[in-house]
Amino acid sequence: MSFSAIDHAFMARALQLAQRGLYSTTPNPRVGCVMVRDGVVIGEGWHEKAGLPPAEAAALSAILGAGGTAPGATAYVTLEPCSHYGRTPPCADALIEAGVKRVVAAMRDPNPLVAGQGLAKLEAAGIEVACGLLEAAATELNIGFVSRMTRGRPWLRLKVAASLDGKTALNNGVSQWITSPDARRDAHAWRARSCAVLTGIGTVKDDNPRLTVREVAATRQPLRVVIDSRLETPPDAAVLEGGNVLVAAAQEDPERAAALRARGAEIVILPNAGGKVELAELMQELGRRGINEVLAEAGTRLNGSLLREACVDELLIYQAPILLGDAARGMFGLAELTDLAGAMRLNIIERRAVGADFRIRARLA
Repeated sequence: MSFSAIDHAFMARALQLAQRGLYSTTPNPRVGCVMVRDGVVIGEGWHEKAGLPPAEAAALSAILGAGGTAPGATAYVTLEPCSHYGRTPPCADALIEAGVKRVVAAMRDPNPLVAGQGLAKLEAAGIEVACGLLEAAATELNIGFVSRMTRGRPWLRLKVAASLDGKTALNNGVSQWITSPDARRDAHAWRARSCAVLTGIGTVKDDNPRLTVREVAATRQPLRVVIDSRLETPPDAAVLEGGNVLVAAAQEDPERAAALRARGAEIVILPNAGGKVELAELMQELGRRGINEVLAEAGTRLNGSLLREACVDELLIYQAPILLGDAARGMFGLAELTDLAGAMRLNIIERRAVGADFRIRARLA
C-alpha cells in the first residue's frame, strides 16, 4: 500500500503526540492521533494515562472544543483503533459516529481483543482504511506492550554502567560512581519510561539503592522488583521505602516475609529446581501484572543469569573512559567459552555520547 508525503507528515506528527505518553500510559500503549480535513489539522490528541480518554477521543474532543465537527476527516492514529469496551468505549465506534471518512493506522493492535477487529469494524461502516504507515517507529514506541501482548512477558532492558575495560565495580564491591552525572541522569529517563525496575539481593546488600526516578521529572514511580531467593532483604533497605515493591523468592520464611510485608512489600514464591528464583516465570508474572517494560539494574551474577535464561531483550550499556583492571568485577557472570561459535551475538542499534561517557544499545541477534 502506498502513502503520500502528506500521509507521512501527519503520521509523524501523531507519533510525536504519542511520545508525550512515554512515561505515563502504562499498562496501556502510547498512542497519538491527528485529525485532518482538506489538508488542515482540525484536532489532535494522545493517550495520557490509563483511565483517561484514548487518543482518538481526545482528538475528537479537541475538534468539538474548537466548535468544529469531524465528518469527512481523515484520522491518523499510531495504533489500530480498539473495538472492545475497556475502561473507555471503543475508539472505532467513536470514529464511526463522528463521520470520519478515512483512517490511517501505523500498526495493528497486538492485543488479541482487537487484532484487526477495529479496522474491520471501520471498513464495515464504509470508512476507507489503511495500515502500516511508519509501522516500525510505532512498534518501537510500544515495544513493551507488543512484547506483553504477543509473548505474555515484558520487554527487558539490562542496564550496565561499566569502565572501558568492561568492569562494573571494584573487587571490594565499590561501584559509585563509575559513570558521569550525565549518564546517570540519562539512565533515570530509562527508569521513568519503565513499568518496573529489577535488581538482585546482591545489589541491595552492596549498594542499598532506592531504584526510584529522581533525576528527571516523573508522574509515577515504577514497581521495584527484588530477586531474593532466601528473603535476605534487610527490612530497613532503601528499596523498601514507600512501598510499591515486589520481592521474588524461592522459599518460604514466615518471619522474614512478615518483616518485609510490614514495610509494604509483596512477596511471590517462584522456585526453580536449583533453589533459585525461576526467572522466566517471574517475567510471565510481571506480564500478568500489566508490566510492559522492565529495566534491570543488577550485579554480575544476576546479569549473567538473566542472559543465560533468555530473559534479556536489550542491553543498555554506559561505558566510562576509565580502566579498573583485571581484579575488578565484570559485566556478566557467564560460563567460560572454549569456542567462539558459542559467543552471544549482538546487534548494536545505537551508540551515542552522553556527557563524558558512551551509551550503547544492543539487542540479542
